[in-house]
Amino acid sequence: MENFNAVAVTYLSRILVAVLIWVVGKRLIKLLLDFMERRMNKANVDESLHSFLIPLLRMLLQVLLVLTVAATLGIEITTFAAIIGAASLAVGLAFQGSLSNFAGGVLILVLKPFTVGDFIEAAGYSGTVKEIQVFYTIIRTPDNQKVIIPNADLSNSSAVNYSAYDTRRANLKVTISFDSDVKLAKEAILKVAHNHPLVLKDPAPMVVVGAYGDDGLVLYVRVWAERSDYWTMYFDFLEQVKVAFDEVGVEIPYRKLDVHIVKED
Repeated sequence: MENFNAVAVTYLSRILVAVLIWVVGKRLIKLLLDFMERRMNKANVDESLHSFLIPLLRMLLQVLLVLTVAATLGIEITTFAAIIGAASLAVGLAFQGSLSNFAGGVLILVLKPFTVGDFIEAAGYSGTVKEIQVFYTIIRTPDNQKVIIPNADLSNSSAVNYSAYDTRRANLKVTISFDSDVKLAKEAILKVAHNHPLVLKDPAPMVVVGAYGDDGLVLYVRVWAERSDYWTMYFDFLEQVKVAFDEVGVEIPYRKLDVHIVKED
């Protein structure tokens, strides 16, 4: 009877401690998750990352709490820990690509090299970012195609964000014939730039002779516009330059082939 009472007291105390650890642990987990949510909301963490990390953290903490309670009750958890470790390794190897995409998605959502609505060029595609998910980023191309790019590709390669700044420079090349007046051509282009409502005056437009082409002189034109007006300005500017050249008599050459026939006696 004395041995039975001693064993009962021992196990009863373990049960009481285990229950206490369970109750306190659940409360601590809730407090920690609430703290993490407040910090994420304050840091403006993307909702996709927020909705993924909080459940994952909750699951990991609950597994740790269960193992702690089991160890308090005297249950051998070494085997369970080994099984969990082996299962985690197997899952990690099986989903290696997905984990790389997840890591890339976390980097994109935290560092924010681009956001939804930005026009980017990456992984061989150009388009507007429609969604940034944990594993994939979805963009829409200018011809209205949906492209799904793994986040691992985006985080491990170069990307161009055309929407990062409010203004954008157009780099144009205009070719004139060698017989045309260079100064007259430059004045015509600058006149179009100064009179165009969408071309910014600061930074000032620039026209220089950039190269001697096979068919004529290549003029490098640099004009700036607001990001939202870029393409409208781009196409309209080219059209107005052609009209201005026609008015002042500057020729835009086209590729032609001169054939010389030699007649022998």
